Amino acid sequence: MAQKKGIIPIGKRIRQTRLDKKISLDTMANETGLSKEVIKKIEAGDQRPSVGNLLQISRTLHIDSSFLFKEQNDVIEERSRAYTKRTDHYAYTPLAPSAENKHLKAFKIVVEAGKSHGGVGFQHEGEEFVYVLDGKVEIQVGDHVNKLNKGDSLHFNSGVKHDLRNTGKTDAQLIVVVYAP
Repeated sequence: MAQKKGIIPIGKRIRQTRLDKKISLDTMANETGLSKEVIKKIEAGDQRPSVGNLLQISRTLHIDSSFLFKEQNDVIEERSRAYTKRTDHYAYTPLAPSAENKHLKAFKIVVEAGKSHGGVGFQHEGEEFVYVLDGKVEIQVGDHVNKLNKGDSLHFNSGVKHDLRNTGKTDAQLIVVVYAP
């Protein structure tokens, strides 16, 4: 897909900020909990980071997370459709793009039918609230599996390792609100 004029992809923005601040891959891995290989894939644009990973990365880089979400704010619908298949069947759209320097972030998330976001689970300081707009999902928090249908919600400690999976036959649409101190 052609890049829109003046828009720097998230991966390049992360890499440039990391290099500008002289933060090594080892430090990024230790601070975010992501492997160096995953960080390299994110920086190269080969893997789309989850919302939780973006929050961890922005905290490690000492930047406001809105700096990383800006690309999506500019090209939201086009990017969501284009990234769905090449980002582990998962797309998210910031719902409050102008909420700079805020601890509360809201997203609309779409997970393809029968799919989950790639990776080994998310974990980030704070709290998370999920509301299912459409579809069926399982959200595993620690060892506990929560089964949610349209209209259901879940509030949990996002410091506990968690993962999301669409268990339905249609795309699942969710509103996710993340509080990160």
